[in-house]
Amino acid sequence: MRSSIGLTRDGEAFLARFTPAQAEACHRALSFLYDRTPGATARAVQLGTDPKAVASLTERLAGERKQSFELRLPLQELHILHSALTATAVMFLERGAFSQEEFYRRTTFYREHFDALASGIVEAASKV
Repeated sequence: MRSSIGLTRDGEAFLARFTPAQAEACHRALSFLYDRTPGATARAVQLGTDPKAVASLTERLAGERKQSFELRLPLQELHILHSALTATAVMFLERGAFSQEEFYRRTTFYREHFDALASGIVEAASKV
């Protein structure tokens, strides 16, 4: 999976260009955390926002896509994506060790994909 995303300014927001795999990875991370994190307060700590905003962004990233597409995202939503991609891994700690097998089984991606995409979001933001 390509780790860099295209990011351009659009007023106060950004136009983010996602490949189908990138959108699916973001969707999986958001969906997993939304379903597994108990309560709005815990979700707010993990993702920096309320459940309604997470649900809205998750829905916008849902669906099977055949080609790259653009999505308009305010800075807060870029932060939510970055947080989701980085927070998912800690949900797979078993007796203090990370379970790559369980991570892949539940998300259908490797942790390295989530980490690289999170890093790609920050890198793209630093260039605009």
